[in-house]
Amino acid sequence: MSKDKADLSPERQSEIRDLANMPDSYINTDDIPETTEWADARRGLFFWPVNMRPKRERNLTCDRWITMGIRTAITLALVMATVNVKQAGAQATAVSGSGGNPTGQIETARPTNGLTEQRNRFYLRGGVNLDLSSNTRFGDDDCLSVSPAALYGCGKGIDGSPLGSTGDFGTLTGGELGIGYAATPLLRFEALLQYRPGFTYQGNANFVQTTGDQEVTAELSSVSGMLAAYLDLPGFGPFRPFLGSGGGLNVVDIDETHMTFPNTNTIVPSGRRADFAVMMTAGFATTLWANMTLDVGWRYTYWGFVTTGVDTGRVIWRDGRRDPLELELAETRAKLSGHGLLLSLRYAL
Repeated sequence: MSKDKADLSPERQSEIRDLANMPDSYINTDDIPETTEWADARRGLFFWPVNMRPKRERNLTCDRWITMGIRTAITLALVMATVNVKQAGAQATAVSGSGGNPTGQIETARPTNGLTEQRNRFYLRGGVNLDLSSNTRFGDDDCLSVSPAALYGCGKGIDGSPLGSTGDFGTLTGGELGIGYAATPLLRFEALLQYRPGFTYQGNANFVQTTGDQEVTAELSSVSGMLAAYLDLPGFGPFRPFLGSGGGLNVVDIDETHMTFPNTNTIVPSGRRADFAVMMTAGFATTLWANMTLDVGWRYTYWGFVTTGVDTGRVIWRDGRRDPLELELAETRAKLSGHGLLLSLRYAL
């Protein structure tokens, strides 16, 4: 006898035996009538796999932390900028109150670092970036979708992970232009436009029915517009470190996705998505010559999701023994993020 049954009283054990031996005809189903017709039943219709359930929760949590980080950085920048302005005002008042001449007052309030002379001035910035994308996974937005059909479906693949395609977007190269305003010696605000003309997704699917290579490739491009705030920290010799963060909108286009299997090629429709994007950066700046500053930074960017289109896909047999099969496919998506080097020139107007 098991330990659980041993803890039950003899009366309760007798009741359990009577229930186990009760015929089905004795079960009252008046409140919930018994279903005997299962011809149209679908397994898993109201079940979301446990290993896929936390995905959106993690994404929401990540977005909350990123948003909190941006708010904290901007708040810190505003506080430090306010303190700096108050100190400069107090210093100027002290000089004027001591009977010094106006020239001395101006010289005392002037920043000693050449990089800060651009305060209260507009500037233009242009640069190039080289980003290394993070590992990501394409999966169905709704793995239970029937019309249009989910590309991967629910469950685990041949490698034990959720069905999908795992890979990365390689190296993202591009350029950016920005216009900014140095509000104080410590704080700058900037509006910037970023363009990445072409990068490639390369990964592998994990369908259970296929044991050979399952290569997945697609070409992409993206355009981003952001508003950012930068905190210029005290300098060390000719170099002055800075911190920055910002957010905006990213639009990414993905061409047709090609999935290559041993006997067939599957072509997934192209798509476009606009999503919220955030970035955080740190680096240093140094003056090259009058009104020209070089910025060198390392930046992390989250560009949101890449999505394939809801449209007609095709299955093509490589030996031509069958005509191509057209399928109405549902949306798949993957997170796009990365970090990398930024080089730019800032010109004070």
